[in-house]
Amino acid sequence: MRAVLRAVLLALVSVPRTQAVWLGRLDPKPLLGSWYVLAVASGEKGFALEKATKNVEGVMVTLTPENNLKMLSSRHRLERCYVNVVELLRQSSGWVFENPSLGVLDYRVLGTNFRDYAIVFTQLEFKDEAFNTVELYSRTELASQEALRLFARWSKGLGFLSQQQATLLPDLTCAHKAFQ
Repeated sequence: MRAVLRAVLLALVSVPRTQAVWLGRLDPKPLLGSWYVLAVASGEKGFALEKATKNVEGVMVTLTPENNLKMLSSRHRLERCYVNVVELLRQSSGWVFENPSLGVLDYRVLGTNFRDYAIVFTQLEFKDEAFNTVELYSRTELASQEALRLFARWSKGLGFLSQQQATLLPDLTCAHKAFQ
């Protein structure tokens, strides 16, 4: 885990300071609301083989009274649309969230302008597999060139290879279920 956090900190050096905004210093309310997940970089086993079949995902972010994040997401998996709700607990250090009982060891926003995009880092552990992801959240169905450049820069800076990165297919059928 320390190595991952060290890599995140090193990646910060390679991203312009105006673009890399740590959520720990900001009001979280602008992050709330609906987002499309348009691109993913993942170290998950099998991701490189499955990436060509992954569709855009939908995420609705809300804040609980305890200042935890409640994430309602819709993902297309195995010919079905799955809608899932996860509550991420605020860690004591800044604006970092987790829910180890559900396999979410670390969830943080690496960079955002809140208006259009957010670059989100997640460290996950399911069964006996631990892996990281970087996701490009967008308020619209199409990402800006700036957002795509930052996603590529963060992904590369965190050590993801090109075969571990994917622009998700523009089928929004399942994504919209998170917003209903």
